[in-house]
Amino acid sequence: MADDTQAEISAVEMQIFELNAKLVALQGAHQGEQVPNYTFATENGEATLLDLFADQDRLMLIHNMGQGCRYCTLWADGFNGLLPHLESALSVVLVSKDPPDVQRKFANARGWRFRLASHGAGDYMREQTVQAGVDNMPGVVVYARLGDAIVRKNSAAFGPGDRYCAQWSLLGLAGLGESEWTPQYRYWTPPTELDDGGDNRLD
Repeated sequence: MADDTQAEISAVEMQIFELNAKLVALQGAHQGEQVPNYTFATENGEATLLDLFADQDRLMLIHNMGQGCRYCTLWADGFNGLLPHLESALSVVLVSKDPPDVQRKFANARGWRFRLASHGAGDYMREQTVQAGVDNMPGVVVYARLGDAIVRKNSAAFGPGDRYCAQWSLLGLAGLGESEWTPQYRYWTPPTELDDGGDNRLD
């Protein structure tokens, strides 16, 4: 019985591998559609979508719901480790509704190295959402620059069990699903009594 289950697992893994290869090919062939040159707020002042490309012709915007979302924090924690690899191929910017000073404070607390920009819950997020009808859905959009024109190539929404967060697949190996685990900002539990004599603890 155990061998039968392992054989089925291997067969499903191969199906996923083949479907993923087909998906990547389709994404590569997708021409996309032209979008406006939106404006964002940054620590250094106003920046346009074209500005965010910097010296690259491709731009990945990570749609983060802001400091109030533990799940978005989990995704960004994972992408942060990949950032140098991603930036060798395209520009990467994390955007959220939070103002630039809040973004920077939270990013520093997490050790994030992303370039940051705030859409302020304005036109960009309403019109470029990764899921129709949801203004603040977490996800990712990749844009291409063609001269002064900007084309939205591909996008994806983020959610438990997706292909963009390794945590779910690794937990799956242990037989744990999304209903059995919820991300937290930290996992350390402070002691109920302190030995330093102070009573102004910030948990």
